[in-house]
Amino acid sequence: MRTLNLSEVEDILVGCTILGTGGGGSLDEGLEAVRRAFNKGYEFKLLDFSEVSDDRYYINPYFCGSVSPKEEKKELSNELVMAVEALEEYMGLKFDGVVSIEYGGGNTGQAMAAAAEMGKYIVDCDAAGRAVPELQFSTYFVTDRPIYPFSVATRFGDVGIFPRVRDDLRAEALSRFMAVGSEGSVGMADHPIKGKLLKESVIPNALSYAGMVGKAQREALEYEKNPIDEIISAAGGVLLFEGVVDEAQWEKKDGFTVGTICIDGADRFEGDRLKIWYKNENMISWKNDETYVTCPDLICVVESISGYPITNPNCKNGDKVSVLGFESHDLWKTEKGLSILNPRFFGFDMDCRYIKNIK
Repeated sequence: MRTLNLSEVEDILVGCTILGTGGGGSLDEGLEAVRRAFNKGYEFKLLDFSEVSDDRYYINPYFCGSVSPKEEKKELSNELVMAVEALEEYMGLKFDGVVSIEYGGGNTGQAMAAAAEMGKYIVDCDAAGRAVPELQFSTYFVTDRPIYPFSVATRFGDVGIFPRVRDDLRAEALSRFMAVGSEGSVGMADHPIKGKLLKESVIPNALSYAGMVGKAQREALEYEKNPIDEIISAAGGVLLFEGVVDEAQWEKKDGFTVGTICIDGADRFEGDRLKIWYKNENMISWKNDETYVTCPDLICVVESISGYPITNPNCKNGDKVSVLGFESHDLWKTEKGLSILNPRFFGFDMDCRYIKNIK
């Protein structure tokens, strides 16, 4: 276990947002939450994956809902703490630490801040290795770990406990319905799990990896290096495209933010055009109207000059952007993983196309 300083936590959140495929909540809100916790004197204790106790319980707190532009930022609240404490009371135990359910400056940051406030460990792992739009898109689902019992808390002070649900898809439907009726989001705590099973169910060392990516972006600016090159080198990614955004459209639909980003190519991509479709997160891309890269691999949009991540739907016409690609964790390429995280799940009649196919 090691205690993180503010710069280390900020690097993790920036890295999670770069790798978050356009989603995972607001980075600004995540940074605000952790800075507020530091100002109150709370400690951020990162638990090495090898230190997870087999017999202690761990929990995943996060926000479920749609993403909004920066202008619509809402006041931070304590729904995650409410959800965790309600589940502890229901189960009659105390959770040893929290787990990040997905990469994202908002969800990872809020989970880390909640852990610090409650005096719990932050486990160095993640249950997706990217951001994802629905509850069933987790490595817990891939490894057959139940989502229940789980709790839901709203900004209005409502708290509900679900002792059991038929499956993760029903949990998604129920919580999404509550989010729609609660100004777009709810706090959740789910997948209570003993450490012995946790070790077999998530992506280890994921927060350290994200921190390395965020540090590469930050130090590139400090030492006047190319941040795109530094991020790619640190994370083992590829440059999929670069250019200028000339079309960005989005809408709220059934509790999700659905949209497209179109980019006119520049430099070595001059004369090419890239289109990205997202449902909260970037899922499908086309280059010159041909399928390019799809989920489960990561399609990530950053500012070309700074390497700073751009979350959906904050991409605007005229933005100079670079599109980075990263291979998804192997769990997503198993039969169970591909049964849900694939283009056909989102209504597109196409097979997955991986980054390794375009290198």
